[in-house]
Amino acid sequence: IFVVAKAKYSFLFRINPQPLWIPKSFCCSKERVWFSLYGNQISSSFLFVVKLWFLCISPCTVFTKVSCRVSSRTGHMDQQQQQGDKNLTVFVGPWGGNGGTVWDDGIYHGVREIKLVYDHCIDSISLVYDKNGKPVRSEKHGGHGGNKTTEIKLQYPDEYLIGVSGYYSPVVHGGTNVIRSMTFTSNKQVYGPYGVEQGTPFTFSVDGGRIVGMNGRSGWYLDSIGFRLSRPKSTKMIHKLRKKIHWLTRIVA
Repeated sequence: IFVVAKAKYSFLFRINPQPLWIPKSFCCSKERVWFSLYGNQISSSFLFVVKLWFLCISPCTVFTKVSCRVSSRTGHMDQQQQQGDKNLTVFVGPWGGNGGTVWDDGIYHGVREIKLVYDHCIDSISLVYDKNGKPVRSEKHGGHGGNKTTEIKLQYPDEYLIGVSGYYSPVVHGGTNVIRSMTFTSNKQVYGPYGVEQGTPFTFSVDGGRIVGMNGRSGWYLDSIGFRLSRPKSTKMIHKLRKKIHWLTRIVA
């Protein structure tokens, strides 16, 4: 069973038995709330994201577990992540299967271009990110199949990526899940769908932030996809989240 909880961020959650992503920094269940940090300090920006995830939880919906993974500019970060935005970054996903090998583009300031090759599924994806106003091209993630090609060129920095939706399922009977279809949403328009809308749906969008990186798995096809999101910068949003988290913490306590 899938439930989409929409707030300032909206993500796809799965009810019982497992969440769609693995907890790294904080978790909450129906009975309790607790924190587990890699560092020795809880920064205001970290608490901001905690509030954000609580906002996504509807009090009338029973989740066996809700979790998230966040990464700040302090603590253990690899060299590629340090090249990206200095703001807190939220990880969502991945969606898809376990085939292929892992890839990770890292964190940048935004997405400039997307190139998809597809037919009955998404065969490959490659991107051009923005780093300090300069384009940075990623490797191609996926195989050499597919007879349809789409190149999405955003009018960056005025236009940026805020959401992605799609489907994943096996291409052949008995095979592993792969990404079958993708639709991209910018702050100005929607691109797609590309591929075949068949299988299990996934969707998310972010209000006030943007997609600043992608990761996943790929082999013959694009097996899975995940995203890194920059946090919103609105002080009004932070104030609303503080009030919301206070109320929600009392509910789950």
